[in-house]
Amino acid sequence: MSEQPTGRKARRRARWKVRSAELAGYARELPVHVPLVGRAVRQLIRVNLLDCATRLAAQAFLSALPALFVVAVFTPAAVRDGVVQSLRKELGLQGEAAQTVQQLLGTGHEQDTGFGILGAAVTLLSATALSRAMQRVCERCWELPKSGTRVAAWRWLVWLLVWLVTLVLQTPVRDGFGLGAWLGIPLTFLGGTAIWWWTQHLLLGARVRWLPLLPGALLCGAVSVGLGVASRVYLPGAMTRSIGQFGPYGVVFTGLSWLIVMFTGLTLAIALGRVLSEEEPVAELLGSRTEPGHWGGARF
Repeated sequence: MSEQPTGRKARRRARWKVRSAELAGYARELPVHVPLVGRAVRQLIRVNLLDCATRLAAQAFLSALPALFVVAVFTPAAVRDGVVQSLRKELGLQGEAAQTVQQLLGTGHEQDTGFGILGAAVTLLSATALSRAMQRVCERCWELPKSGTRVAAWRWLVWLLVWLVTLVLQTPVRDGFGLGAWLGIPLTFLGGTAIWWWTQHLLLGARVRWLPLLPGALLCGAVSVGLGVASRVYLPGAMTRSIGQFGPYGVVFTGLSWLIVMFTGLTLAIALGRVLSEEEPVAELLGSRTEPGHWGGARF
């Protein structure tokens, strides 16, 4: 009696092993049968997605956000309020965390002006580390050599300043300037597409024409919409729990984790945008066709 259940279990395990082997073989052959999948996988492996996203998040947290505070300190009260509102909405800051940010931005005018301007200049220059990291991501996605410092330096500062302004305006745009999500979501998509289309062209030194950059920009716009919705649903509760567990350090942990998620999505969009731009129908439309057998080695 006991041998029959044991035999059935053995046969069941054997069937599962066969099915698992079949699925594994199918997964290995999928890039061959579906070229788009194969190119996407190779692109993500070569770009090293999580490594790039972590570097971008670290640079944004350590240099770009302090630069945002510095810029807000030397601007009118309306801009400072916009910064606080953007950080509160985007990072889910509530209660003591939001008050701390408000107090931090309010103390800047008590500093000596000469020292404050010098400190602001140094902070902005150091914050270009984020621009350099983003440029390396774009160059890696498009397999382009590194731009010379003389060519790229002014682009780093311009991109950083535009990025800071975009962050300040992000909340009113997502709110549809007070009219609601029906307007905010399309505006967020269009704004995200435009800013990341321009970002790629600027940081790549115009070495890639505008049209091949469009698929990645559209994906970035979609990522911006998704992140905006997710941040308002997930971050407030996560930030509250983190602060309750770790105190003020909870803001750091949760904020940095969210930045990693954000830059993972954006890096993924830029990387896959390159792949999509070289698909046969899209390549004909955008003029980004590569030579046969030389994917990734095209001139744009």
